[in-house]
Amino acid sequence: MPQKQKGILLMILSAFLLSVMSVAIRCINEIPVMEQMFFRNLFNALVAWVILRKTGGSFFGPRRYQLLLFLRSVFGFFAVSASFYASGHANQGDVAILLKTSPFWVTILAMVFLKEKLLPVQIPALILAFAGAVLVARPGFNSNVLPLLMAFLSAVATGVAYTLLSYFKGKVDTMTITMYFSTFCMLAAFPLMLFNGFILPDLRQWLFLLLISASGSFGLILVTYAYQMAPAAEISIYDYSGILFSILLGWAALGEQIPATSLLGGALVTGGSVMVYLYTNRRSRESAAQHNAPSEKAE
Repeated sequence: MPQKQKGILLMILSAFLLSVMSVAIRCINEIPVMEQMFFRNLFNALVAWVILRKTGGSFFGPRRYQLLLFLRSVFGFFAVSASFYASGHANQGDVAILLKTSPFWVTILAMVFLKEKLLPVQIPALILAFAGAVLVARPGFNSNVLPLLMAFLSAVATGVAYTLLSYFKGKVDTMTITMYFSTFCMLAAFPLMLFNGFILPDLRQWLFLLLISASGSFGLILVTYAYQMAPAAEISIYDYSGILFSILLGWAALGEQIPATSLLGGALVTGGSVMVYLYTNRRSRESAAQHNAPSEKAE
C-alpha cells in the first residue's frame, strides 16, 4: 500500500479512536478536565517510553529540533485546553463548527511554511465537508464571545500543531514526538489538576479513564504517523470523518437521535473526503504511468 493511502487510513482510524475518547469523556464529566488530561498523557508517555526503550530511539529528540518540538507541544496543549474551555462555556454546535475549521488552517499553513501545492480539488472538497459539519452541528452562534474565540484559537493552534507534525517527517521519530508532547502535557496538567481539586475515581470511572487514555493515546500516535506519511494539506480533510463516527457512536452508546440534517451532513463530509481520495488516486496513477513511460520506450 502506498504511503499516502496508509496516511489516509491512519487518519481515519485516528478520527475513530478520538471519537471513542469523546464519548467516554461524556460518560465521566464529573471528573475534572485536567485530571482526565493528566491520566491520558500518562498513558501516552508510558506507551511511547516502552516502544522507545525497545527501539533505542531518542526520548526527547535531537537538540536542533527542541524549539519546534516545544512549540508543537505548547500549541497542542493549548488547543486541547481551549477546546475543553469552549465546550464548557458555549453552545456545543457553535464550538464544534469552529473547531472543525482546523483542516483549513492545516491546508493554509502547509502551503505557506511547507511549500505544499494546493490541489484543485482541495478547496471545494473542504467547503463541502465544512458544509456537512455545519448541518451536523447546527450552530446558532448565540454564545458568549470569549468561549467562541477560544474555540477558534483552538482550531488555529491545532492547525499549527499538525503542520509541525508534517514538518518532522524524516527528522524526528514519531514515538519521540509522542513522548515529548505527552510529557509536556502531563507536567502542565499536574498543577492545574491539583489546583482544581483532585477527585479519586471509583471503579467505573477508572475503567472510563482507561478507555479515554487508550483511545486518546493510540489516536494521537496514529495521527502523528499519518501526518508523517502524507502531505498535511491532502490528508487534513479526513479529520472530518470523526463527525460520522461521533454521530454513530452517540447513537449506539448514548442513545442519541440522528436527525435528517446530521445524515445529510454526514453524506457531505463523506462526499468531500471521497472527492480528494479519488482525485489524488488518479494523479498518483497518472504520475506512475508517466514515470514508467520512458523506461518502456527504452526497452
